[in-house]
Amino acid sequence: MDRYKKHRRELGAKNGTVNRELSTLSHILNKAIEWRWIKAKLNTVTRLEEAGRRIALTDAQCDALVNAAVADWDPYCWLFVVFGLNTGMRHSEILSVRFDQIDFDKLRIHIPEAKAGMREQPITAELADILRKERDMRNDQDGWVFPPARRSSKQHRARMDRAFRRAVDAAGLDPILVTPHVMRHTAITNLVKAGVDSATIQRISGHKTLAMVMRYTHVHDDHIDQAISAIGRTIPEREQNTITQELHIAGAKPV
Repeated sequence: MDRYKKHRRELGAKNGTVNRELSTLSHILNKAIEWRWIKAKLNTVTRLEEAGRRIALTDAQCDALVNAAVADWDPYCWLFVVFGLNTGMRHSEILSVRFDQIDFDKLRIHIPEAKAGMREQPITAELADILRKERDMRNDQDGWVFPPARRSSKQHRARMDRAFRRAVDAAGLDPILVTPHVMRHTAITNLVKAGVDSATIQRISGHKTLAMVMRYTHVHDDHIDQAISAIGRTIPEREQNTITQELHIAGAKPV
């Protein structure tokens, strides 16, 4: 795959074009594995960076992704997807959450080691309800929300890439472009569309600076158009006074 990407870039193909080609090839190979035409396992394909492109899922795509995750054989795939879309948290942050870090009354998750430092992550009432039910079914009700797989030496699940990729593929989305981080982009984009101020978005997203949040705001300026209308007022048209204009012109000094 790396040789293919290098070859296509040397021929002048743009990163977006190469990514779409890789997506098609990846889909074909996954189907070949599913149908047992080949036995080799497909490694995760890393997409090329597309400058200025920040992908966000539509509501319909989010629904399709959640439904595909529910149907996946990994019992934690749906929870990971629901978690990501409802919080905008990072991949590693989601998998590091423990039940004893969740305040179900205040709707907060204590994140002791976030990328920008310790923070309190707000969560929706719907997600809190799901997590409460999930906790009640566990033997360890203070433990990891995403426990490690059997025979794993890790304390909790380290990655959900493969399960997420299966769900993306099953939802009919592009597995090269739609990565777990896209759920974060989607959640933040929805906050921007809803007209939430940048400082509040920063507290929810955990971005270190407001400048990082502002990268999202220029993409969706509808809320700005709505906001400016709040200061609008009726402006009367100025009547043209022909006599005054003629006197003004007559009295004007020659150039």
